[in-house]
Amino acid sequence: RFHHTSTSHLCSCSKTVSDEKYQDPFQLGRKDLKNLYEDIKKELLVSAAELKEMCDYYFDGKGKAFRPMIVVLMARACNIHHNNSKEVQASQRSVAIIAEMIHTASLVHDDVIDDANSRRGKRTLNQIWGERKAVLAGDFILSAASVALARIGNTTIISVLTQVIEDLVRGEFLQLGSKENENERFAHYLEKTFKKTASLIANSCKAVSILGCPDPKVHEIAYQYGKNVGIAFQLIDDVLDFTSCADHLGKPTAADLKLGLATGPVLFACRQFPEMNAMIMRRFSKPGDVERAWKYVLQSDGVQQTTYLAQRYCHAATREIRKLRPSPEREALVHLTEMVLMRDK
Repeated sequence: RFHHTSTSHLCSCSKTVSDEKYQDPFQLGRKDLKNLYEDIKKELLVSAAELKEMCDYYFDGKGKAFRPMIVVLMARACNIHHNNSKEVQASQRSVAIIAEMIHTASLVHDDVIDDANSRRGKRTLNQIWGERKAVLAGDFILSAASVALARIGNTTIISVLTQVIEDLVRGEFLQLGSKENENERFAHYLEKTFKKTASLIANSCKAVSILGCPDPKVHEIAYQYGKNVGIAFQLIDDVLDFTSCADHLGKPTAADLKLGLATGPVLFACRQFPEMNAMIMRRFSKPGDVERAWKYVLQSDGVQQTTYLAQRYCHAATREIRKLRPSPEREALVHLTEMVLMRDK
């Protein structure tokens, strides 16, 4: 059963016992991410004006750069742990750039699959330029990321980061399928969540740890931190699909339900309302399914259970990162787990 745990006493990084002063992750990572989007645009050098405009469309500098920020903080934390080096290597910063490019390419492709019409407060590429050109733009961004990856010149890093691209494809296939057995269904959901969201963060963190430190134990710490934070991030995303819309005229967005997806809150709710099973299997395709499922979720403890699960993943991430030597970057990565749980959009 769900026992409410306030996120305020999940981590105590703001009053950390180490002598390192707490710093805001975004402030701390900013110096290494200066000109990030300009550098990405340099990777996307292309003569065709329309393709260039499409590629530049999401790299407008207005995103939070959440993934690159985690990557540079992890790079610094691992470098300090290894030999007290305070600098981010050029190759580690390249990993941050590549991570953002792979992420953005996956968003472009996701929007085509979902027939989405808005992303980050603006119209999607597929809405403006059409599906075919959007798919090609996503492919082009991925190819440019691959060229940047090859330039690092490290076969281990190439192997680690190409795993992300494979996972993204496999995750999308998992999302297109569904499981009849309830226990299998939850495992299927968590595997899909790892592949579609957490693999990029986990493997990017692992890549910068390999570049900064020869110790395999550190590589595993970096990977596990990224994996756990990534899964928690997506779980909260799935919660927000049911809760954030209350502010907007009280109307549910229920975007995932409309796409036929049974996320954490739905799967937990199904345990209390078994009649949802049939709706899940037909992917909420009958008239009224979305509205009924929405009501069942809010009548159940599905949202609280999913939030509690996200807290557990954040606890695991914190446990991992605390194994590194104390540093402002380590504490910022601890605080980041709190920020993931507290976000409201």
